[in-house]
Amino acid sequence: MSGLVLPVETREARIREARRAFLDGNLQKEELAVATSNVVKSWQRCRQSGLDNGLRGSDIGCAASTALKEAQDRNAFLLSHSRGILNHLYEQIRSTGSVVILSDSTGMVLDSLGDPEFVDRANQVALRPGASWAEKLRGTNAVGTALVEQRPIEIVGSEHYFDCNSFLTCSASPIFDAGGRLLGALDISGDYRSHQRHTLGLVRLTSQILEKRLFEAEFAQELLVFFHPRMEYVGTLQEGVLSFTPDGTLLAANRPAIEALSLNRAMMRQLDFSMIFEGNFGDFFDRAARDPHTLSSLALRHGGRVFARMRVPVHHGSAAANAPMPPSRADTPAPRQGRKCEVPEAPTLACLDTGDGRLRAAVQRASKVVGKDIPLLILGESGVGKEMFAKAFHNSGPRRDKPFVALNCAAIPENLIESELFGYVGGAFTGARKEGYTGKIQQASGGTLFLDEIGDMPLSLQARLLRVLQERIVVPLGGIKAVPVDISLVCATHRNLPEAVRSGVFRQDLYYRVNGLTVTLPALRERSDIRSLIESIIEIEAEPGLDVRVSEEVQGFFARYGWPGNIRQLQNVLRVALALLDEDETVITPTHLPEELFAIECDSDATSERFEMQGSVATALPSAPLSSTASPAGAGESLEAIELRAIERVLAECQGNVSAAARRLGISRNTLYRKLGRM
Repeated sequence: MSGLVLPVETREARIREARRAFLDGNLQKEELAVATSNVVKSWQRCRQSGLDNGLRGSDIGCAASTALKEAQDRNAFLLSHSRGILNHLYEQIRSTGSVVILSDSTGMVLDSLGDPEFVDRANQVALRPGASWAEKLRGTNAVGTALVEQRPIEIVGSEHYFDCNSFLTCSASPIFDAGGRLLGALDISGDYRSHQRHTLGLVRLTSQILEKRLFEAEFAQELLVFFHPRMEYVGTLQEGVLSFTPDGTLLAANRPAIEALSLNRAMMRQLDFSMIFEGNFGDFFDRAARDPHTLSSLALRHGGRVFARMRVPVHHGSAAANAPMPPSRADTPAPRQGRKCEVPEAPTLACLDTGDGRLRAAVQRASKVVGKDIPLLILGESGVGKEMFAKAFHNSGPRRDKPFVALNCAAIPENLIESELFGYVGGAFTGARKEGYTGKIQQASGGTLFLDEIGDMPLSLQARLLRVLQERIVVPLGGIKAVPVDISLVCATHRNLPEAVRSGVFRQDLYYRVNGLTVTLPALRERSDIRSLIESIIEIEAEPGLDVRVSEEVQGFFARYGWPGNIRQLQNVLRVALALLDEDETVITPTHLPEELFAIECDSDATSERFEMQGSVATALPSAPLSSTASPAGAGESLEAIELRAIERVLAECQGNVSAAARRLGISRNTLYRKLGRM
């Protein structure tokens, strides 16, 4: 990087000499100093790939107009939210002899905007829409190398691997979606003699603006929490953004939020508001619904404080404002067989009995120990509703008006579980809050402590938990005073605890302590009450006053499907289906189901049955005759492959017109765009 302070021509001459020495295999260590490590690594990748640095840009063809159009269609979400930003960025560099470029994740240029006099020179090396600037094709360059390194990159002059590109200076920054998936790159390119040191910073800043816009657009219908430790930074690019469901479950976080809270992206959806912030999510929601511009001071669960505001979408705000207050438990009518609870916020065991024999047996067994000092251990696959069962057990007993406190032992980093469970006194360790923290065990005193995935609790903490359960006292970290606690214990796991005991990862004495009464919840594929369950979920998730039902075609598919994600997956599928209903629709049909549901390998009979049933592509094809030369499905070919071949044929017959193809296939343009994104 120190080489950047050299005069342009001097630095360019040194880089040119270093690249020549590299290509000749004679690059010395002292010559490396003029090139950054990212450039040298890229040169090495290019040499290993056998690229010829003497190739010209015209030697590498550009995609046909139809291929470019398909790429633009696949990236419609990115393009639609970037065009205004590209125009704004171009205004910042207008008349500097530069071009602004947006590429997809493969390096194909999707859009560009630049000064006419430089665009002509850029076209000579195919720096234009339709050309791929992937590093493996065009050697070291800002777009392709930024995509490989997944970090902002600047490539100046002869740092480019191809001689023909050495007149360029390029600064590129990758673009990521809310899930951390690489979407593409943003780039400014110009003549290397007009290189400006601030250009990379400008590109990086603009990519952050675009990522923020994409995040807010993707979660426009969810609750968004904007926060920063400093009040004046809320509303800026530095703010963290979190997306929550109405019940406080975390959906996603932008990069500043992940960094500020040290979140694990893979575990993110197992967290909720109470595991990040202190305070009540409902209170925060109510304040935001009344005044969305209010800034609240929120204490972080593990120390520190931030200023935050919540953006409440109209449909959430109106629902909250118009929702009737739930009746008190004393006035709650007895739940009807096969129907959901009248108070979904406070389900009881009786509410869970929707007709399945195995679940009814579990409910009846658990009911007999309600109110007794007998720990309950709930077994079952992930997603079968173990936490709901635990809440229902709590709400069915004498502790119903006391706290129900849950901790997922698999979702909290090992170094934080101890403080989360046992609490700590002020100043117990670096970063601890000065006023200390009341742990989950103490929070649950008088009520119920639910330890989900207890089979994943670190062995080092199991002895401390055992002592709490035996002596009914807890000593916070850094403290000396024992605090008495009175808890009802409910645990859950999908693991085989006896096997864990035999393998030495779970204490035998703790196993006997938590295993008072064991109930096993059946997997969804094993249940006989799926229709009642579907009705209950729809009754809870559908808009108030909307009478929605599921078609028999979909009911039949649901009954046959394996449901690897169990009830959690069914609930998500129905949420998507309800969201895809048009205003005049009240019946969920195959076209309302997420296509990911069908991306599974299956035998030919099951494939044809499920594919025909899907109704979004296959059943629409008879009305749009295909070429007689269409190849038959190969044995064992996946449903996804069959579907994509069908889409390709229809697109070809419609000459790349996505709107026309969508009409022929009987699906929306958005659905077709999503399907094209897998091609």
